[in-house]
Amino acid sequence: MSLSSALGIAMTGLRANQAQMSIVSSNVANAQTPGYVAQTAIQTSIATTGVGTGVRVEGVDRQLDRFIQSQLRTEMSGGGYANQTANVLGQLQSVYGPPGNEGSLETTYGRFTQSLQTLSASPGSASAQVSVLSTAQSFAQSLNATSASIQTLRSNAEQSISDSVSAANVALGQIATINARLQSMKPIDPAAASLMDQRDVAINKLAELMDVRVVTDPNSNQTSVFTNSGVTLVSGSIASQLNFTAKGSLDANAKWNADPTKSGTGTLTVSMPNGPGIDLIASNSLSSGKIAADIKLRDQTLVQAQEQVDQLAANLASSLSDTTTAGAAATAGAQTGFDLNTAGLLDGNSINISYTDTATNTQKQVRIVRVDDASALPLSNAGAAPNTQTLGVSFAGGMASVVAQLNTALGGAGLTFSNPAGATLRVLNTNASATVNAASTTTTATALAGGGLALPVFTDGGALYTGRITAAGSQTTGLAGRIGVNAALLADPSKLSAYTATTPAGDNKRSDFLFTQMTSGTYSFTPATGLGSAASPYKSTMTGYMQQFLSLQSNAASVATQLKEGQDVVVSTLQSKMQATSGVSIDSEMSSLIALQNTYAANAHVMSVVQQMMNSLLQAVN
Repeated sequence: MSLSSALGIAMTGLRANQAQMSIVSSNVANAQTPGYVAQTAIQTSIATTGVGTGVRVEGVDRQLDRFIQSQLRTEMSGGGYANQTANVLGQLQSVYGPPGNEGSLETTYGRFTQSLQTLSASPGSASAQVSVLSTAQSFAQSLNATSASIQTLRSNAEQSISDSVSAANVALGQIATINARLQSMKPIDPAAASLMDQRDVAINKLAELMDVRVVTDPNSNQTSVFTNSGVTLVSGSIASQLNFTAKGSLDANAKWNADPTKSGTGTLTVSMPNGPGIDLIASNSLSSGKIAADIKLRDQTLVQAQEQVDQLAANLASSLSDTTTAGAAATAGAQTGFDLNTAGLLDGNSINISYTDTATNTQKQVRIVRVDDASALPLSNAGAAPNTQTLGVSFAGGMASVVAQLNTALGGAGLTFSNPAGATLRVLNTNASATVNAASTTTTATALAGGGLALPVFTDGGALYTGRITAAGSQTTGLAGRIGVNAALLADPSKLSAYTATTPAGDNKRSDFLFTQMTSGTYSFTPATGLGSAASPYKSTMTGYMQQFLSLQSNAASVATQLKEGQDVVVSTLQSKMQATSGVSIDSEMSSLIALQNTYAANAHVMSVVQQMMNSLLQAVN
């Protein structure tokens, strides 16, 4: 090997040293840059006809552990979901207030029942009557405030989805743009490494918002992004577009519907350019991330919370205003059954029939509801308890029409209906295939003093609460936000005790009735509250029900907080692992710097020695 060859080889070493120094310098400078992945030089030897002639730096290699990166993204999605859920459920707990706290549901209800107890002991006391109405108003206002706050949380979730969708679209656009720029670059190009870092940061931001699956082709530098359900989000330089039709402020009647024209909440779709749109909510395409959490909170968790307070308000109103009257026994030859007076049935009131299917010896229940809005018929029995049927009937055509509707609907069950006189509805067994066990009507009191103990203490925004059903939904929906004390009762508090024009002083029948209904009356609550089931509905006193659903919500908030804390630990641990394997280690870079310094000095010394040898050779020649 000639001296000139040795000099050339040393020169390549110096150049390689300089390139590696530049990489070390970049690593050190970017040690605190979010998303920066440490780089190392890709150095190869140069050979000519099998003889080494130097070295060169081909490019850089990102020190990336893709397995840990994939795990981290999965847990980041879980963290986004857990954090948002815990945050909102924590706010919901603040809405209810701690037990015993001024203004909480339990506190205001307790004061209401205490005032009823005082009235029961002194039914003629004007101050006791006024106290009952005052505490009743306080409790109604607590329900109003709770309902309003729940809907505010739902509206916030709606806005959060909108904001997250905007952020996701920005991230998707960045990923596609970087893919396009990387198409013409080699994977080892230092500029490509910088772009890959930026792309990873965008994907990580997206992972916090929704669950993602990332597929990278190392040969082309291209990354494709999908949801875990398989929906394409980015393919090469083409990004899908998320579309969210935000509805703004929501109320209790605003529910999601797969038909966007009927949905009261925003619909989330995704579409590729010139491709069909996919409804991400209807297809359950999102399972994790902040967006999935907000969708569940808006459409399920907070809707159930509203249902819980609405059921409380509904039973509060109906327990004091409704009267159930048993039918009178009736026969016609060998047929037996009952006569029912339907004169007092209002829209939403019901007829209740219990009968036995003798062929199978099965007890069955039929609830016949008066429905004045014909467009709401037929009523759905989805989710009903076994052997229980709800049947909507229009009274618009008079009793003849009612009888015809019932015979058509229930004739096959072995029941027959007729109208012997006036507003009387007769139900009998048709033959030996059925036995009518009991029948009753449930009606709502319309006046404060009509001879019965029931009275409409609470109203629905001034109107009677009867549980009516229309095409828009049930009167129960959102009732907690509208319930108030009957204005007529506020004007005449004495009606809390006087149930007839001649009620004697000191008569505590009505006040006892009110107190008993509120403290020891047992009521059924729909499974939509999260308590009980269709086969076994939850039954309890008002106080027991309130404590139960508040406990349910408290437990849910505690579990969400624990999940968030656990998820935070997992994410933090993986971030530490990611930093350890892919981040910049200053100690390691300093060691590399010392090694490069020594190597540089050695190469420079080789060049100096070669220089001296060449000078000596020239002197000898001269």
